[in-house]
Amino acid sequence: MATQNEKVISNDELTGVQALERKHPGLPLRSGKVERREFEYIRHGTLCFIVNFEVATGQIGQVSCGPTRTEQDFLTHIQATVAADPTVIRWHFVTDNLNTHQSESLVRFVAAESDVDNTELGVKGQSGILKSMKSRAEFLNQPDHRIVFYYTPKHASWMNQIQIWFSILARKLLKRGNFSSVDDLMAKVLAFIDYYNLSMAKPFKWTYKGKALAA
Repeated sequence: MATQNEKVISNDELTGVQALERKHPGLPLRSGKVERREFEYIRHGTLCFIVNFEVATGQIGQVSCGPTRTEQDFLTHIQATVAADPTVIRWHFVTDNLNTHQSESLVRFVAAESDVDNTELGVKGQSGILKSMKSRAEFLNQPDHRIVFYYTPKHASWMNQIQIWFSILARKLLKRGNFSSVDDLMAKVLAFIDYYNLSMAKPFKWTYKGKALAA
């Protein structure tokens, strides 16, 4: 449980977001007729968004955007998140089991932030904390570190609250959006986030009761 000066962040990547431009304008609503959209489109490329959902407030925090989701992309995003609020004494990140979320570079960053001696880290693939994904994940999950990662169970990334927000973004913007370029796509997503934080953001309340599945 996070306390004062701690933050709980639900984090994930939204990959392969397409900048699609409709070739022709849609037909507007008329009496007895639904809106009709042009089915042909022009592809302008894709983007990957790395997004933080602040669990306590429901606000969208740090957002990173680019063409890839590499180990370096994720590390840079986490570093920017931590640097943006030096008053936070402990960060809690909820994320999935993707290999870039359990990388050598992430371990080294968390070790430096948590004053862990580098000699304990070992060699990737051979020894010490860096030996395997399992050993790296166990290190990143240690609760006494300044930055702690909590991994959702395998095949259960839906338990991460950022997934709820991604569905809102898809319904409210992406599904019916018209984007003339990847820059246009990025600008509209960032504008939506600003609007969401001002007028829609609130903590999500879980409603699932954990009922057993039918036999």
